[in-house]
Amino acid sequence: MKILGIETSCDECSAAVVEDGKNILSNVIKTQIPFHAPWNGVVPEIASRKHIEWIYAVTKEALDKAGLRVTDIDAAAVTSRPGLSGALLVGLSFAKAFSWARNVPYIAVDHMLAHLYAPRLAADSGQGKILQAADYPFLGLLVSGGHTIICRADDFDDITVLGTTIDDAAGEAFDKVAKHYNFGYPGGAVIDKMAQSGDSAAFSFPLPSLHKGEHRCDVSYSGLKNAVINQLDQFKKKKGDHTNEDIAASFQKTAVNTLLRALLNAAEDTGLTTIVAGGGVAANSFLRGELAKQTHLRCIFPPMDLCGDNAAMIAGIGYHFLVRGERSSFNETVSARVNGFKKKYP
Repeated sequence: MKILGIETSCDECSAAVVEDGKNILSNVIKTQIPFHAPWNGVVPEIASRKHIEWIYAVTKEALDKAGLRVTDIDAAAVTSRPGLSGALLVGLSFAKAFSWARNVPYIAVDHMLAHLYAPRLAADSGQGKILQAADYPFLGLLVSGGHTIICRADDFDDITVLGTTIDDAAGEAFDKVAKHYNFGYPGGAVIDKMAQSGDSAAFSFPLPSLHKGEHRCDVSYSGLKNAVINQLDQFKKKKGDHTNEDIAASFQKTAVNTLLRALLNAAEDTGLTTIVAGGGVAANSFLRGELAKQTHLRCIFPPMDLCGDNAAMIAGIGYHFLVRGERSSFNETVSARVNGFKKKYP
C-alpha cells in the first residue's frame, strides 16, 4: 500500500510517499527558515501562507521522485495535531481534497506519535533494510520546540506519558537563549555547533528541583533559561573572559542533563531498557553522545533527516491506522494542543 504523507504542523512543508509503512519512496521537506530568521522564531501567519504557496508543488515533487502518479496512491495520511492551527489547516484541507478527488481514504494523525515511529522507517535503497526497530514496550523521548515528553510506548498508537515539561519545552529554551544572545536561528542547531568549541565548565547552571515524588520524570527549563539570560555572572565558575561558545556549551550541558535525569528516572521506575528518541532536539549531538554513554540502555535515534518534522513518518504511521480499518471523516479538524503533553505546576 502506497501512502501519501502530508506534514504542515509548523514551518516545514513536507510531502512523502511510503510503501507498506516502512519503505520511503520519497520524502520532500521544504524549510521556511529563511522567512522566519529575521524574527528568530516561527511567525504563524508567515508559516500558514508559505504552506498554501508550496503544498501543491511539494506534493508533486514527492510523487515525481517516487516515480508515481496520483492514481498510484492508495491513501493519504496527514498531521492534524498538535501544531500551529493555521499551518495544520493547510495540510489537512489538502489531504481532504486529495482524498475526495481520488476517492481514496485518508487518516489524520498525531505527529508526536509519528516521531516515535520514525526510526522504524527503511530507506528504499534496494536493500529494504529496517534502520532500527524497537520491540514494544519501550521508553519514548520526544523533544522539540513545542514539546518535551517522556513516555512509555506499548504500541504505535498507545503511549502513557510519564513526564513532561512544567513550563518551557527543551527546543523552546534553546531558541530563546540563542535569540537573546543573537547567536542565530534556528537556535538548537546553532547552539549545538557553537558548543563544540566552547567550555561546558565555564558556567555551572542549576538543575531544576524536580527529582522527587510525582515529578521524578518531569523537566523544567524556565529557571535555566532565566539563569543563562539574566543571571549569567552568578553562575560563572572560571576567572577571566568567557566566549559565546562557552555560554552555549554550558547551557547545552545543563539542558541535556535535565533531560537525562528525568529519562533515567523513568528507566529505573519502569525497568525498560530501550529508549526511542524523536523530534528536532533528537538531532543534538551532545544528547546523542551522552545517551551513548548509558551502556545499560539501548538508545535508538532516527537518521538526521527524520528527526525534525517530515511527511515520511506521517505516511509510515498512517499505514498502520489504515490497515486496521480506521478512516478520518471530512468533518475532522485540527488541534493546536494534545491533552497530557504538557503539565502545569505543581
